[in-house]
Amino acid sequence: MGQDQTKQQIAKGLQLYQSNQTEKALQVWTKVLEKSSDLVGRFRVLGCLVTAHSEMGRYKEMLKFAVVQIDTARELEDADFLLESYLNLARSNEKLCEFHKTISYCKTCLGLPGTRAATQLGGQVSLSMGNAFLGLSLFQKALESFEKALRYAHNNDDTMLECRVCCSLGSFYAQVKDYEKALFFPCKAAELVNDYGKAWSLKYRAMSQYHMAVAYRLLGHLGSAMECCEESMKIALQHGDRPLQALCLLCFADIHRSRGDLELSQLKLHCLSESIYRSRGLQRELRAHVVRFHECVEETELYCGLCGESIGEKNSRLQALPCSHIFHLRCLQNNGTRSCPNCYRSSVKPGFV
Repeated sequence: MGQDQTKQQIAKGLQLYQSNQTEKALQVWTKVLEKSSDLVGRFRVLGCLVTAHSEMGRYKEMLKFAVVQIDTARELEDADFLLESYLNLARSNEKLCEFHKTISYCKTCLGLPGTRAATQLGGQVSLSMGNAFLGLSLFQKALESFEKALRYAHNNDDTMLECRVCCSLGSFYAQVKDYEKALFFPCKAAELVNDYGKAWSLKYRAMSQYHMAVAYRLLGHLGSAMECCEESMKIALQHGDRPLQALCLLCFADIHRSRGDLELSQLKLHCLSESIYRSRGLQRELRAHVVRFHECVEETELYCGLCGESIGEKNSRLQALPCSHIFHLRCLQNNGTRSCPNCYRSSVKPGFV
């Protein structure tokens, strides 16, 4: 596969990925790696694979492709490619909570001499370093890195980077218990998305909404927290962003705990009790908790309104509609209706599922 064909296949993969056909995009990019002899094309497709696996939460795969990418950069003997690959290596280790390695790779990036990409990627390096310092609870160093990344964003008019830094600053101030600032910065990120982010991935909106939800909860504004978290979860489900889904679920749990919603606590209690009595062979007690568990599922609507199965018991792909009702993706695809089966609103737009 030559240079032109490699470019075409990379572009095809990007189109599939942007239309949420992630697995098909991965197949296209994997074939490029197997067949292409173009080193620059291979480097670019490895970058696509690093990003895709990051957003799917497959961090070990992300690291594997980052290591291959840095070997490719060394073959190319180009400092710009080397900087980009070291940054992906830093991000991979950041996701795996290997924060000392992240900082080391970021310092390597900053020490590379006079690359053209330094201006463009320097802010992202500082952001990754700040996230690593925050993971190590080195708050002063984290704040210095975030401020440096923010200066890069302002000096280069990089609103996308500014949005990401604002979300990280939201996490920072939440950890140091300055909840007003913990809300201010993700709200700023949401403004940037509304003003400049029409061509951005929806993940930036989801990210800002999640951090707003956390801050609202900490401030005791639980209604606003729930709205933001629902919006973030809806986008995360649409795009298969499993790490964000997990964060939203934790946030939902915290909101319900703050509200004193005992139903969800009872659901967990009955689920745990069921496993205990099942292991001990106590059938009468087991049946009682199974019945109560399903009653709780019914009360909290934690089930698919089409097939009736409870959501969360099996690893199934879910789909949130604009009205916020959640169903199994396969059920919606087989249903054929253009309105929500629960509330019958005409909210299923063509091509939404």
